[in-house]
Amino acid sequence: MDKREMILGLSDVNLDMVDKVGGKNASLGEMIGNLADRGINVPEGFVVTVAAYEKYMEFNGLTEHIRTLIDQLDVDDLVQLRKTGMQIRQHIMDGSFPEELKEAIENRYEKLSLEYGKSATDVAVRSSATTEDLPDASFAGQQDSFLNVRGHNNVVNSIKACFASLFTDRAISYRTSAGFDHMTAKLSVCIQKMARSDLGASGVSFSIDPESGFENAVIINGTFGLGELLVQGEISPDEFIIFKPTLAEGKDAIIEKKLGKKTHKLAYGHKPNELTRKLSLEEEQRKQFCLTDEQALQLARWVVEIEKYYTKRNGRWTPVDVEWAYDGLSEELFIVQARPETVHANQKVGSLTEFKIADGNRHERLIFEGIAVGDRIGKGAVNVIHTLDGRDGSADEADFEDGQVLVTEMTDPDWEPLMKKASAIVTNKGGRTCHAAIVARELGIPAIVGATVATQALNNGQEVTVSCAEGSSGKIYEGLIDFEEINHEISGLPKTETPIMLNVASPDMAFKFSKVPNSGVGLAREEFIINNYIHAHPLALLHHRELGDKELTEKIDEITYGYDNESEFFIKKLSYGIAHIGAAFYPNRVIVRFSDFKSNEYRNLVGGSYFEPEEENPMIGWRGASRYYSDKYKEAFGLECQAIKRVRDLYGLTNITVMVPFCRTPEELKKVLATMEEFGLKRGENGLEVYLMAELPSNIMMAEEFAEHIDGFSIGSNDLTQLTLGLDRDSSLVAHVYDERNDAVKRMILMLLEKAKKTGTKVGICGQGPSDFPDFAEFLVANGIDTISVTPDSMFKTLYSISELENKMVEAE
Repeated sequence: MDKREMILGLSDVNLDMVDKVGGKNASLGEMIGNLADRGINVPEGFVVTVAAYEKYMEFNGLTEHIRTLIDQLDVDDLVQLRKTGMQIRQHIMDGSFPEELKEAIENRYEKLSLEYGKSATDVAVRSSATTEDLPDASFAGQQDSFLNVRGHNNVVNSIKACFASLFTDRAISYRTSAGFDHMTAKLSVCIQKMARSDLGASGVSFSIDPESGFENAVIINGTFGLGELLVQGEISPDEFIIFKPTLAEGKDAIIEKKLGKKTHKLAYGHKPNELTRKLSLEEEQRKQFCLTDEQALQLARWVVEIEKYYTKRNGRWTPVDVEWAYDGLSEELFIVQARPETVHANQKVGSLTEFKIADGNRHERLIFEGIAVGDRIGKGAVNVIHTLDGRDGSADEADFEDGQVLVTEMTDPDWEPLMKKASAIVTNKGGRTCHAAIVARELGIPAIVGATVATQALNNGQEVTVSCAEGSSGKIYEGLIDFEEINHEISGLPKTETPIMLNVASPDMAFKFSKVPNSGVGLAREEFIINNYIHAHPLALLHHRELGDKELTEKIDEITYGYDNESEFFIKKLSYGIAHIGAAFYPNRVIVRFSDFKSNEYRNLVGGSYFEPEEENPMIGWRGASRYYSDKYKEAFGLECQAIKRVRDLYGLTNITVMVPFCRTPEELKKVLATMEEFGLKRGENGLEVYLMAELPSNIMMAEEFAEHIDGFSIGSNDLTQLTLGLDRDSSLVAHVYDERNDAVKRMILMLLEKAKKTGTKVGICGQGPSDFPDFAEFLVANGIDTISVTPDSMFKTLYSISELENKMVEAE
C-alpha cells in the first residue's frame, strides 16, 4: 500500500484531482494554493483520498455486496429505500481499516494537532464525494460531516461514518435522479482544523442573489456559533446584501441588513462523546448582528475574489456558494468551503420565465405568509408530515403522493427523496439558506420557509396554492388558483429609440425586475418602503415617548428592535429599500420620489393619528412639497434626505435621482430645495439631479419658471388627469369621465413638451397611462417624449408597440 496515495495534505491537492480527493477537498486545496496570497484564509488539514476509500471497501469485501443491494432497489419506494440505505451503511460501519492505513491516519492527525500546539486538536471531518461540487451539479449536503472531533479513535470512526454516508437515502435517490452510476461515485474525507466559530460566528455566502440570480450582489447569511442551526432552519439568520460594483470602488456597499431571529447557538459539547450542544442566546446578543460591517465587507471581497478566480479557471462565469467561519479566539475570518452555484449558472441565457397568478381577489383567500424561495407557483392537496417514519402517529413518507404540498416543521437531507415528489414545500422554520430552501431551488419547486404556523394552520387534504411569485413574502392561498407560466425570449425583443423605463414599487422585486429589458427606473415610490418596511409615522418614531402612550411606545420599540434609536431605524430602513432598487438597475438612472402620502394615508401609519389633520379633501390638501418645508413636518423630511444622502454618498449609488411631487409653485420648489440643502442634499453636488413631478396644471403653465431649478420633468398622468378634468379619481360617481387620453390632458402634455424643449429640460412620464393604453404611449412617442416608464408586466407589450410606431415614423420620413 502506497501511503502517499492514501493521505495528502490539503495544500497538496487542487481542482485537477477531483477524481482522487472529491470536489470539496479539491476546492479547498485550490484556494489554499492560489488565493492565500490575496489574503483569503482557509484552515489547514489533510485528506484521506479516494484510494483509501477504495482500499477500505476492498479490505472489507463490500463493493459487490452493495452493488447487489442497489441493483435490487426501487428508489421510488421510499420504505424500501430507507431499509436498503440503512443496511448498506451498517455494513460499512461494521468494517475495519487495514492496520497500516489506520496508523497513517492517526499519525497525520497527530502531526496536525502538534502544528496547533495540541496533543489532540479539534477538527472537522468532512465528506468530499467525487460527484459533488461540480460545475453542472452540486450534490451539496448529500454526505455527512462531523464537527469538533478530537482524538485518534473519534477521527477514525468519523471517517468511517463519512464513507457510510455515501449511501444515505438522499444520496442514493439524488444520484439516481441525476443519472449517476452509484458504484462510480467515490468518497474522500477532509480532516480540517476547526475555526472556533463556536465562540464567534459562521454561515454561508453567495456571489449572486440565490433567489433571482442577480449577479451584482453578494449575499451573506450568518449566526453566532457553529452553522448547523442555520442550515437546519432552527434559527433565522442575519442577512447582509453587498453591492459588488461600489464595493470594488471602496464604498461601504452594504445595501441592506436584516437582523435574524437568533434564539440559540451551537457550541462545543462538554460531555464525553458530545460533539456539540445548543445554548440559548442572551437578549443583548440577539439584538446584535453576528458580523460587524467591516467583517461583512471583508468577507464579501473574498467571495468576489473566489468567484473571479473560479470564473477565470473554468473559462466561464462561475458564481460560488461559500461557507465561512469567524474564529472568536483568533478574531480571524476563514473560508471553510466553496462550491460552484449551479441553479442560476446553468440557466438558459437570454430567456425569462414569468409566473403570474390569475385571481385578482386572491388576497381574500390568503391563509398565511412566510419567506418565499424562488419565484414559482405550485398547488395541490396538503400532506402534513412531522417525521419520515410516522413514529409520532402522523403520516409518514410512504403516505406522500406525487403532486401533494409537503407541510412540515423543517427538513434535513433525509427528506430529499420525499421533497422531489412535492408540488410545493411549506415549513414552519428556516430561512433563505436552510436545507429546504437550498433543495427547493435546485429542484425548481416553490417553497415557503419560516412560516411558523404551517403545520397548525393547514390540514391534510386541504387544497392550497403556494405562490412565491409576489416578492420576498411567500403566500399560501385557500383553494387551487390558476396561474400562467410565460416564457420571454429576451434576445428576440425589439430595440426602441425611446428609452423605456420601469415603475418599481417593491425593493424585494427589484433584482427580479432588473432582468426585464429596461433603461432604468422612472418611478420608485418611497411610500411603499415606508408603509411595508418602516410601518410607523416618522414623527411618531421621533416623539412617541413624549406622548405618554404606553401601547404606542411598546409597538415602536418592537418595530425598531435591534437599532440604536428611532431616527437611525428610519434612515437605514429607507436607505436599504432605496439602495435595493438603485443597485438592481445600476448604473441606469433610478428616479426616487420623495414621500407623497396624503394626510389620511399618513394617519394609518403607526402613531399617525397624533400628527395628522383630518382634511375634507386630502387629495389636494397637505401632501407632497408643502410638507417638506413646513415646521410641522420638516424634521421628518430631513430623515428622508439623510437616507438619500446615505445611499448616494456612503453606498456609492449615484444613479439615484430625486423627484419632488405635488409642488404647486416655483416659490414652493425653491423652499424645498433650500430644505434639502439644510439636510445635506444639494442639487448638482456629487452629481445629484432633481426632477419635478409634473402633475398639476400650474407645473405646465409655469414650466419655464420651474425648469430653472430642476433637471427634468416626469409627468404624473394620474393626478394631472384628475386635476385637469376637475374630478376625484377615487369617486366611482365620476370614474367614467377619468381618462388620461382625454384631449384636455393631451393638450397639457403637449404644452409641457413644447416648453421643455425651449428650456432644454428632459420630460418623461411615469403615470399609469402608458402601461394601460399602448395608443397613449404611441401619442407620447410621436410628440417627442424623452422617456416612458411603465410597470414591469406592461414592458413587453410596450416595447413591441413603441418599436412598431418608431418604424412607421422612420418609413414616413
